[in-house]
Amino acid sequence: MTTVSLRRATLVSMTVLLTLVGAAAMLLAYKLARDEAADFLDGQLRQVALNAGLGLPDADAPPASDQDPEDQIAVTIWKGGVVVHTTLRGLNIARPRKPGFENVVIAGEPWRVYSTDNDTWTVLVAQRDKVRQEFARSAAVGAAAPILIVIPLSWLVVGWALNRMLGRLDTLARDIANRSAVAAAAIPLTGIPVEVAPLVESMNGLIERLRAAVEAQKRFLSDAAHELRTPLAAMQIQVDNLKINSSGSVGAEFEAGKAALAQGVRRASALVGQLLRLARLDEPVAPLSETVEVGPLLLDCVGDHVVLAEHKGIDLGARMETSATLHGSVEELRVLFANLIDNAVRYTPSGGQVDVSLTLRDGRSVVEVLDTGTGLPPGAVSRIFDRFYRASPPDVEGTGLGLAIARRIAERNGLVLTVENRPDGAAGVLARVTLPA
Repeated sequence: MTTVSLRRATLVSMTVLLTLVGAAAMLLAYKLARDEAADFLDGQLRQVALNAGLGLPDADAPPASDQDPEDQIAVTIWKGGVVVHTTLRGLNIARPRKPGFENVVIAGEPWRVYSTDNDTWTVLVAQRDKVRQEFARSAAVGAAAPILIVIPLSWLVVGWALNRMLGRLDTLARDIANRSAVAAAAIPLTGIPVEVAPLVESMNGLIERLRAAVEAQKRFLSDAAHELRTPLAAMQIQVDNLKINSSGSVGAEFEAGKAALAQGVRRASALVGQLLRLARLDEPVAPLSETVEVGPLLLDCVGDHVVLAEHKGIDLGARMETSATLHGSVEELRVLFANLIDNAVRYTPSGGQVDVSLTLRDGRSVVEVLDTGTGLPPGAVSRIFDRFYRASPPDVEGTGLGLAIARRIAERNGLVLTVENRPDGAAGVLARVTLPA
């Protein structure tokens, strides 16, 4: 898998660009500063020569070709308080009161001066302040000009680098846009920037989950259609039989047909009801805001199955050894416990026993439903929660959705549900619901 880093590519591009900009700025600033300094220092050499050699004419020291008269250094010399030399003719310059550097105003113009003296001589060297300002402006322009010149080039280089990097994202976007709704193949990571790779991997994970969900939905619909076909076909047969016998007298055969038809309707209605409940449970979990007392709820569920247990001759009992509360949906928990008790009663033969208990084990409350039924056949434990899977004998009526619904409710409410054969070696099944700590 070939990947490229947006961060690394951008840093490399910017590093190269800034290196070029810095080098260009340094070279240009050096040239501008060198030319400016050369002109200024040439003028200083000329002024030193004129002031050191008193009486020499200017013709012997020609000025530079572009020398600005304002750049000249003014020198005034006093001997015994009398001016013996000055380059500022026509200007009255006062003798300095103390030696050193000083800012003064001469003829309304600011100057920077330096003076020194002894008992006989006093020397003052002055320079216009505007010369320093011009020198500073020239240095600033020399430093800023290269950067200003290279800014447009920077835009071009950065734009090229970003377009090159983002072009890979455009390819990714087109690939995603052109995918069909049923596409199951993962998005290739070749050429994807490292920073974007986690996003693409997450999208691939989502695609895989959607694919699995679609496959599960297809299997669910296929199984539902298969399960509904049997009761509907039986009802159609009974309806046809009723039509045939409708012209004769109403006898035992007619009543048997009606009973069979009613049973088929009940079976189909029960299946449709469980399908709808399972579909609702597959929706996102709603906020859990109810505080549920597990003991009373469990006793209500046991009471709802007393009549069925007595009809089959089954000893149905309950044992509450502790109290427990949890936050969840009371209606969903009622369905969970009712499904487990209903399975135990239905799959336990006459004369058997079903025990429902609420106990405390390892600091956690545990609900157990223990029966003396036929137990689970080999290999059934791994599939016991599959939708429409039935491990019961064929003569026991059921839809194969009860435990699938129970597991989904347990997941939604933070419970742990296990179903296994009795650990004591006797025939029967143990269903255990472990509550949160």
